[in-house]
Amino acid sequence: MAEPTGWRHMSSAPKDGSRVLVTVRSSEQGPAEVDVAYWARADQYGMEGWRANDSYPGHMIEYADPELKCWMPLPRANANASALADMPSPWEGSEEELYGSGI
Repeated sequence: MAEPTGWRHMSSAPKDGSRVLVTVRSSEQGPAEVDVAYWARADQYGMEGWRANDSYPGHMIEYADPELKCWMPLPRANANASALADMPSPWEGSEEELYGSGI
């Protein structure tokens, strides 16, 4: 049986630390947006709740429950053949560095 797709109510989101997509509600800070978040237990970094890591190392965002509208599982890279058609093939060139020295 296929897994259900689409957005789901936050009350059904997994609280096991796995990462999921969440819709952050619009507010005076900006429009609604999608983020990758996970449920974390209370620790030295914060209270129990939904967290996301920004692109800056060590920068953590904590979401209050009312800030999140809904969730969905992260999509799989090989969910179906049509998704594979849109994805590029892995680079299969020589062992030489691609586009420069990498320094």
